[in-house]
Amino acid sequence: MKARTRSIATILLGSGIVFLGYGLMVTVLPIRAQMEGFGETAIGLMGSAYFVGFVLGCLLGPGMVKAVGHTRAFAGFAALVAALALVFPLAVDPWLWMALRFISGICLAVVYMVIESWLNEQATNRIRGVVLSVYIIVGNLTTIGGQQMVVLYDAAGLALFSLVSILIAISLVPVSLTPVNEPEPIPSARLRIARLYRLSPTGFVGCILVGLADGAFWTFGPVFAQDKGLPVQEIALFMGAFMAGGTVLQWPLGWLSDRIDRRIVVAICAAGSVATGLALAFWEPQQSWMALALALAHGGVMIPIYALCIAHANDFAPHEEMVEVSSGLLLLYGVGAAVGPIVIGPIMEKAGHGSLFVMIAATFAALALFAIYRIGIHRVAEQATRGQFAPVPKSSPSVYALEADDEDEAEIEELGK
Repeated sequence: MKARTRSIATILLGSGIVFLGYGLMVTVLPIRAQMEGFGETAIGLMGSAYFVGFVLGCLLGPGMVKAVGHTRAFAGFAALVAALALVFPLAVDPWLWMALRFISGICLAVVYMVIESWLNEQATNRIRGVVLSVYIIVGNLTTIGGQQMVVLYDAAGLALFSLVSILIAISLVPVSLTPVNEPEPIPSARLRIARLYRLSPTGFVGCILVGLADGAFWTFGPVFAQDKGLPVQEIALFMGAFMAGGTVLQWPLGWLSDRIDRRIVVAICAAGSVATGLALAFWEPQQSWMALALALAHGGVMIPIYALCIAHANDFAPHEEMVEVSSGLLLLYGVGAAVGPIVIGPIMEKAGHGSLFVMIAATFAALALFAIYRIGIHRVAEQATRGQFAPVPKSSPSVYALEADDEDEAEIEELGK
């Protein structure tokens, strides 16, 4: 048991360092692109390229890992991410940066797959939920920490990109040297669109719309704050506050959704995202603490919606299809996230940076109305068939195996015999 705990702790340490580097990368890149005068359309294409690569990585990653093994896959793709981070400041060109972001998306999808597959291998049914919760907390906190590291050096220089490279390289040490058995092959992500929609229209539409909003926010959030005149320190706090709000409220909202129709909670969170999004859109930077409070509230109601949609879909999914359903919804999220930056980039160039949150508000208004419509025409899932809410990161299909509880595992194993 002690050896298993040490292995899990070591894998979590490695994943935390990866998220630390990722948090810094997604914050410094838009800031530097804005400094270089790329323009919103180019920045949007960069954000879209990452999510296109991420979806492709989710589709091709299982085969890549099966071909070379988990350890080599992690080492190879993490090393490539570390190398790519150094190329950004050495060759400042929007088209090259799009290509680099595309490749980074593929690589990070595979890295997350390997980490989560290892965690699933080490987690027994008794501690599976705890491991998932700790993994999410570690990921969220280290991502916030990475965002705050943008203040350490000038974003116009090489140092921050070097720091990203160093962090990703260091993550290789604990993960690659951990004596963990090779897990079972990673399940391939499948996208059966008609099947997913019939199973859960709210989950289907919700994941696409959340992807649209998320892709736009993570691509242009730092640019929005920069345009409002916030210094780099407060840009980092702005992005961190968004993440912190979602981390704090995800569990209480999930608890509530276990007791009432989850679609009601989705509609409430979507309506809250509309209100806070519009407040951010028309906020004037007289007192920066107000922006941080709004970002905290906005993240608190926006971030949990994805996990609520996954939980709602799984309330209707057969036990043996839960991983496939969750993985398919993750791909839909990735498609939405790839489209979001492309749509909002040109709009922001013409209408100003506040249009980012107007677009986000409009997206969640559509989701709130759709959820209310579905509540009116379709029953809630029977309480006996509903699983317990589990917050999930938007990382890779491997994480959904960690959601299964003892009963699910036993039934899946029995069906496989």
